[in-house]
Amino acid sequence: MSAQTLSGKELAGDIRRRAREQGRDLEQDSIRPVLAVVIATDDGSTHWYVRSIERAAESAGIGCRVIDLGHDATEQDLAGVLRDLATESSVHGIILQTPLPAGVRTDALVGLIPPEKDIDGANPLSLGRLAVGQPAFAPATARSVVEILEHHRIPVAGRRAVVVGRSAVVGKPLALLLLERDAAVTVCHSRSGPLENHTAGADIVVVAAGRTGLLNGSHVSSSSVVIDVGTNVLADGSLAGDVDADSVRGVAAALSPVPGGVGSVTTALLLLHTVEAARRQSSGMPRDQQQGTPTHSVLHRRRP
Repeated sequence: MSAQTLSGKELAGDIRRRAREQGRDLEQDSIRPVLAVVIATDDGSTHWYVRSIERAAESAGIGCRVIDLGHDATEQDLAGVLRDLATESSVHGIILQTPLPAGVRTDALVGLIPPEKDIDGANPLSLGRLAVGQPAFAPATARSVVEILEHHRIPVAGRRAVVVGRSAVVGKPLALLLLERDAAVTVCHSRSGPLENHTAGADIVVVAAGRTGLLNGSHVSSSSVVIDVGTNVLADGSLAGDVDADSVRGVAAALSPVPGGVGSVTTALLLLHTVEAARRQSSGMPRDQQQGTPTHSVLHRRRP
């Protein structure tokens, strides 16, 4: 038995095409969607990710400004840039890319990103709105997991889902998105005990812990659908996920690849969110309505 491959490439292409088409519509009104990415690290995997965003934006006709402040940037440096971007009318979406330099408080900075420009759901206001079902931009990586499941017609309602990792970037918002779709959700972390106690009986297992090979074939069953969110750069420069793919592929029912899975969909969603933010900001919509797409709104209609 070999697990079904849950590729994200076709889905990512569909989303990029949608972003490109909507961007062209805006250009007819002399509006070009622009995404600003603020970075302050020498982490290899982060730079790989940002380059993938730049390439995707270029192919979709969306402006992308990467502001690299270096690994020794201070909190004040970052705050100043974010405040400028928040008021710059030509910038429609802002990402503060982590990790940040030692001593810099992420929570002190993400609140400087206006919710209407918070296209990756970093501001606590965005997460709060997500939690209560109000319109907000969900973190793109979390949303990409849901989109992949829907694209491959994996049922979610009534299924047991385990999310490994509780970050505010992926784990927590993903749990909210799965709950909103009527899954029974468990979130695992370093103090949850043996991983297999939680994952072996799950229908859907999403691993987003940032540890290469954390999940292997002994942790899953023949009915498990496994989504690998990990993007770990190895010594040879190649990319690996959090799942021991060779081990899991011979046991599980389905597995998303790395690369070519969640990551490709994530970058495409960032572009679509940027276009949506540009449309809302240019329409003169009141700020309290410029919070992004409702959490229940997805790219594909729900299937019966």
